Parts: sequence; C-alpha cells; structure tokens
Amino acid sequence: MTQTEKIPFVDLVTPHKELENELVNVFKSALGTASFIGGPLVEGFERDFAQFCKTRLCVGVSSGTDALRFALMAAGVQPGDIVLTVPLTFIATTEAITQAGARADFVDVDPRTYTMDPEKLKEYLEIQCVLDQNTGQMIHRNHRKPVRAVIPVHLYGQTADMDPILELAARYKMVVIEDACQAHGAEYFSKKENRWRMAGSMGHAAAFSFYPGKNLGACGEGGAVTTNDEALAYKVRMLRDHGQSKKYYHDMEGYNGRLDSVQAGILQVKLRHLAEWNRKRRETAARYQELLAPVVDAITLPFEPNWSRSIYHLYVILIPERDKLIEHLNGEGIGTGIHYPIPIHLQTPYRALGFKEGDFPVSEKVASHAVSLPMHAHIQPEHQQRVVDSMLGLLSVTSNVAVGN
Repeated sequence: MTQTEKIPFVDLVTPHKELENELVNVFKSALGTASFIGGPLVEGFERDFAQFCKTRLCVGVSSGTDALRFALMAAGVQPGDIVLTVPLTFIATTEAITQAGARADFVDVDPRTYTMDPEKLKEYLEIQCVLDQNTGQMIHRNHRKPVRAVIPVHLYGQTADMDPILELAARYKMVVIEDACQAHGAEYFSKKENRWRMAGSMGHAAAFSFYPGKNLGACGEGGAVTTNDEALAYKVRMLRDHGQSKKYYHDMEGYNGRLDSVQAGILQVKLRHLAEWNRKRRETAARYQELLAPVVDAITLPFEPNWSRSIYHLYVILIPERDKLIEHLNGEGIGTGIHYPIPIHLQTPYRALGFKEGDFPVSEKVASHAVSLPMHAHIQPEHQQRVVDSMLGLLSVTSNVAVGN
C-alpha cells in the first residue's frame, strides 16, 4: 500500500469479485427458467432470511422503504394515525409513515447509542397524550389522533433498547415496527426474556433494506419484511403485488413492490457469508476503538452497551470540527460519510409539522458532529492505521498503538 492509494468509504467491488462465479450462476439460472418475478429464487431467499432472523416468515419486497410502508399498512395503521420514530434516521423511515397516510412524530435519541431513548418515549406518552379509557389507546392531546405505532430505528448496525419500548407499546396498545434496515444480524439481549434476540424478530414486524451498501446488499434494490404474524405477512404479500390474492383477483388496491428473483438469488448467495462479514466488521470496529483511544478527549467513539451486539454497518464518530476532518481526510484520499447531516424534523418536507431547531437536541448534536469512517468487511488493518494516522496528524496527537491482526 502506498500513501497515495485511495481508501474507499465502502468497498463494493471486492466481495462481488470473490463471489463472481456464484452470482453469475444466479443470473444464468434465472435466464434458464425465465423466472424473473417471484418463483423459487424469491421463495428460497425468504425462507433462508426468515431462518437467519429467527422469525417464522419473511416477505421479499422491492426496497426497504416499501418494507416499512407495507408493514405499517398491514399492521393496521390508518390515515390520520400518529406513528412515532426518531429524528436521527434516513428519510425513508418517515416517508413510509406519511405514505401510509399517517402523521410522523418524534422522540429524541439516547446520547450514547443514538437510538430511540425509552425514557423520552415514556415522557412523550405521559405528557403529550391522554389515555382513552374505552379503547386503551393513547390519544395525542393537541392533534386528537391515536398514537398507533412506534418505529424504533436500529441505527448504524446497533439495535435500539427494545425491552422498555416493547413494554410501553404493550401497555398503550401500539404496534412496533422495527426499522432494521441497517441491522442485518445485529442482536439484542432481552433481560425480560433472558436471551439474545435478533434484529427483526422483536416487534410485530420489521423492515430490512438490501441497498447495495448494506451489510447484506443486493446488486440493485431490494427489501424484506420479517414477522411471526401470518395475517400480517399475507397482507404484505398482497400489498407488494397490486393487492392480488391470486392472479387478477384483487382484494385491495396495492402496489408494484415485488422483489426481483435475480436480486433474491444474489441475496441468498451473500446471506451464506453474512455472519463472517459481520464478524470482520466487529473486528474492524474493535481495532478502530483501540487505535483511536489516544484521542478520546477530542472525539466521541461509538458506544456499544452490554445488551447490544452491533454489526457496525457504519462506524460513526462525533467531532466538533467535522468539516475540517472530512476535508483533511478527503485530501489524503480517504473516503468518509455523514449519517445524517440534517435531522428529519428540520428537513424541508416536514416543515409543516412545526418543529424548530432545539426541539430534539441530541439528534441535532449528532447530526452536526457525526462522521462515518471507512468501514466494510474487507478493509485492511494497514488502511485503518493510515486513516487513524491521518486523523492523529490533524489533531496533533502521536499514537503508539500498533495495529493488531
């Protein structure tokens, strides 16, 4: 490696070269059978991914956004309902809510995990809502609409703290839809159940994205809904296919949201490697933690609580002078990302909701200070050393930490 060699933020070339023969065979299989929509490849991936997530059912769809939207609709969210989520997420989370006809509202994130703060959720329900004694449903005091569902976002590869969220949801009759679009294989230790749970197996349903940069990524678009609820899965299957219960028999108005069979076959091949890829990401994260230890006073490293096994879809640090760091690293050929620069409540499409700067201070702080460093399953230790050396140079700190293998 030379000091002029570029270090990409994410490497989408190496894994596809390694799996090229298997992936080409998927395409040949589809050509040989002309099974391009649905069929054995989709059904096989749905079976395998459900098993991976430890759920009974999986329904492949065309994107993570469709997965969220269809899950909400199939779970009974109605136009006018309120659905709670966090401001620190990709816009697809709230697009799914509003496109299902509901109103998005927010609770702030925990300052260490950056996922939904259960205490803030509890405060929202107890202060901003009133209990309807007849239905047991929480009604928003100002909007006079039921709070029907909550979407905890498993962010950057780490799950939200699900036990208290699920407890509140059960108490107040809210549906829980996990946004697991960045959490393929992440785990959560439930103290209530005294066992580890897979992301995507804890709520009424969960949504996954298979956008190419995900830990499990397609060679195009793709998504899935996981659930243990047969009726919900049945509705999602109809929603993804124009509301059809069988060909040309439409029980509802649906969408064109199917998962292509070629993408399903590609995902099925990659799924066999996902556990190993996630293990390598965890090793990479541990190496970053060690290398960056000398500058913990200048930056905030990712925090992994004892109830979490993150799969580090992203490795995100916080630094006050973010733009200076990004410019410095980019100048040395090191790729970076920002996830996400503007929290959802301050984005243009949601101005009509009336939120302002300062309403969700933790999300706003993370959004203004977050930098994602190069992270993927094939990054080399010497690349990480160069990333850190560059950062230490900027911060005028000398590291004596050696790279481990």
